[in-house]
Amino acid sequence: MLELETFQTVIQSTPLVSIDFIVRNTSGQILLGKRNNRPAKGYWFVPGGRILKDEVFNVAFARLVNQELGLEINSAQFKGIYQHFYDDNFSAEDFTTHYVVLAYELDVEQELLALPEEQHCEYQWVAEKELLLNPDVHEHSKWYFLDWKQADAKFI
Repeated sequence: MLELETFQTVIQSTPLVSIDFIVRNTSGQILLGKRNNRPAKGYWFVPGGRILKDEVFNVAFARLVNQELGLEINSAQFKGIYQHFYDDNFSAEDFTTHYVVLAYELDVEQELLALPEEQHCEYQWVAEKELLLNPDVHEHSKWYFLDWKQADAKFI
């Protein structure tokens, strides 16, 4: 784990690489969590997280699925690579955050009963149409359901 000042320097200087999960239940609804932390604090967002330094992708994927969803899934459908730019960051300091995000869609057949509360304080299942119309759903999560040209050219 990096010290606070070192991690702040990393975020100020480089993009972070993360994985986001578009989790779809058997009814076709999407799982969203209300963010506890910056960036995107207070918005509904899909689950996901950062890949750690020297962490092999498969290990990162399995760790994040387990941490974010309490599941053991090792495969999903790749949706694409996105870039997320935020005006703020995890700390109170004044600098931006840039993520390069690998988006994956997961279909789940079970209810997710024990979801963690570290990153999200609440969870809900929503229909895709409802997600796109809700102003409290962060635009970066909406991009996963739009044509890349509509996603403000953030799709790579």
